[in-house]
Amino acid sequence: MTDTVATQPRPQKKASRWPYLIPLVAVLALGGVFAKRLLDVERGVEVNALPTVLLDTPVPAFDLEPLPGHAQGLKNEDLKGQVYLINFWGSWCVTCLYEHPVLLKVAAAGDIPIYGVAWRDTPEKSLAWLAERGDPYARSGQDPNSKAAIAFGVAQAPESFLVDAQGIIRYKQAGPISMQDWQTKIQPLAAMLKAQQKQ
Repeated sequence: MTDTVATQPRPQKKASRWPYLIPLVAVLALGGVFAKRLLDVERGVEVNALPTVLLDTPVPAFDLEPLPGHAQGLKNEDLKGQVYLINFWGSWCVTCLYEHPVLLKVAAAGDIPIYGVAWRDTPEKSLAWLAERGDPYARSGQDPNSKAAIAFGVAQAPESFLVDAQGIIRYKQAGPISMQDWQTKIQPLAAMLKAQQKQ
């Protein structure tokens, strides 16, 4: 007679839930970074500290097709002889939403023209975005394949460059322009460049 030993079933290991939570943690972390950046912009904290090797050098050559329905595109040769702001933006860019009302006010004041570069966007989305929110741009060009953005060293949207009448880049704003940025940095510099132009 053989003794039989009853074997207990081994307890099943519970599947770890951590692999499923990793995407959620990543999204929350990115959301936190984005929220902090917007709060910094609201408080006037410096967020445009990315330097540009193009400062005090001629603006890169560019020749961009116009948005559909617009007569003119954007070509650097056409913009010489004036102080202007060139703004890289996209309908996909969330922080462009924050900046856009400021650009509308600047354009309405008429201190300097703003030229827009619709970056990595479709013409339809760019036109719909401007139709819904207003168009602050004296002229716009399309840059779907980032040719102009690469030439300017653009790393994010929005980015803006203040260019003098000789076609020299005098200031770069990485990130959205707040009204404080405009009033304390860009507008005074633009006024000085315009005064120098008249001398």
